[in-house]
Amino acid sequence: MAVSDSGALSHRIIRQTSFMTTPTISATIPVIGIAAFSGTGKTTLIEQLLPLLGSKGLRTGLVKASHHTIEPDSPGKDSYRLRHAGASQLVLSMPGRSVCYTEYPNGYQRQLQEQLQLLNQDQLDLILVEGFREAPIPKIELHRRDYEKPFLFTDDPCIIAIAWDNNPGINLPDHLAELDINNPGPIADFIESYCYESCHENCHEK
Repeated sequence: MAVSDSGALSHRIIRQTSFMTTPTISATIPVIGIAAFSGTGKTTLIEQLLPLLGSKGLRTGLVKASHHTIEPDSPGKDSYRLRHAGASQLVLSMPGRSVCYTEYPNGYQRQLQEQLQLLNQDQLDLILVEGFREAPIPKIELHRRDYEKPFLFTDDPCIIAIAWDNNPGINLPDHLAELDINNPGPIADFIESYCYESCHENCHEK
C-alpha cells in the first residue's frame, strides 16, 4: 500500500531534524540525501532504488545537482526561443510529460530548499537528493573500500545510515544503520521504514 494511501504523509509538515543543530530544510514529505564522493555509484544505486520504491507504492521525486551547465533544448525550438527571449520560468507541457525550466542569473548559488519547492510535493511520498552534500538533511552515505575516500559520517551529524561494500572493522555509532551498497533491496526497505517513522513521529507531535 502506498504511504500516501494511509493519509498520514500527505499534507503534513515534516522538519528534517535528524541529529542536526544547523538550520533545517522544510518539506511536506520525507527528504533523504544519497551522499558520497564522485564515482562511488550514487546514480547507479538510485536507478536501482526507484523501481523498488515504486513497487512499495512510494511516489519518489528526485533532485540531482550537477556541476555542469547543460543546455536541454535545441536551438530554434519554440521553448528554446522563449527561454532565451527572457522567460524566467517556462513549463513545456507534452503528452505524458511536463518539463519546468527555471532560469538563474550568472553566478547564482543554488539552494536545496528552492529546488525542493519546484517539486509538487502533494503528488509525492518521498524526495531523494543526489548532490547538495552539505545540506542539513538526513542522508545515506555510500562508501566503497577500493576508492580510499574518507568517511563522511565522522563530520556530518545528518548521516543516518552507511551503505558500504565492507566494514573495515569500524564500530559505528548506535544511530547509524549499516547497509550493503551492492544490495539495493534492504536499502529500499530502510528508506520505506524511515518514511513511515517520520510520518508517525510527526503524527505524535500533532
